[in-house]
Amino acid sequence: MNQPSLADVPIEHLHLPELAAQQLIADVLRLDLLHPVVSGNKWFKLQKHFRQAPPHAPILTFGGPWSNHIVATAYAAKQAGRNAIGIIRGERPVSLSATLQEALSYDMELEFLGRHDYAAKAQPSFLRELSRRHTGAYIIPEGGGGLPGIEGSEDILRLAPASEYTHILCAVGTGSTWMGLVRAARSGTRVLGIPVLKGMTAIADVDREGLLTPAELDRAVLVPGFHFGGYARHPQELLDFMNRFYDRLGIPTDIVYTGKLFYALWKIVDSHFFPARSRLLIIHTGGLQGNRSLTRGKLIF
Repeated sequence: MNQPSLADVPIEHLHLPELAAQQLIADVLRLDLLHPVVSGNKWFKLQKHFRQAPPHAPILTFGGPWSNHIVATAYAAKQAGRNAIGIIRGERPVSLSATLQEALSYDMELEFLGRHDYAAKAQPSFLRELSRRHTGAYIIPEGGGGLPGIEGSEDILRLAPASEYTHILCAVGTGSTWMGLVRAARSGTRVLGIPVLKGMTAIADVDREGLLTPAELDRAVLVPGFHFGGYARHPQELLDFMNRFYDRLGIPTDIVYTGKLFYALWKIVDSHFFPARSRLLIIHTGGLQGNRSLTRGKLIF
């Protein structure tokens, strides 16, 4: 995977009266257009992991049946000439999801694990057993997290004139992307994270290892309350918003991350959170392939 440049990723201005009425400028960094498979932030989170992995070591990672991370890792491993193993949450279904079929097409080996056992995926004893069964494998945490994922995400702001913005916004899953943006942002910028999982209401819920410095914590803001019931939950209200958003602006979003991000943005704007003349940079982290889990016709794009 070649290092992307600003020319590879457009920055799209949002021309909307709701923003103009409050003297706000909002741009979208379209990471979803960076690569057709290693979409959005996945490229950045994986790059440091692949560099850190010993030469020719198999890549082992975790994810659900519609995981963006699984299919991105499978593709990246094939391109790098490495074997890949995906530990998939849940029992093996009769029919594989389109995501897992695509991962198989990139020669990823799939292992299915019941939800109870899968919940132990970060436990040292479980990881030791995995290492014993897959000798020499380099293990990437679910979602491409860990310090390499955070450090890789810092490079995202090299694709935008970050110093021009007062606020940067992104969705928060594992938190790696958000923490990378917090670390890379200039002093005085507020970096807003929109959690898409339940239970993320404080920064300590994301930065569990205390990796952010006091100076970085000063610009870190979590805005909870927009998870719509939990990870990947997508009630009709969210789908309706995603369709309206696409109809107005032509920007597709996904049901897990960016749909909730832009919904939260609109609610925050309505609350007059941002001072007049604020300049916002919204990070579109891709992941659109996850929409394939929906019945055809639910979305207009």
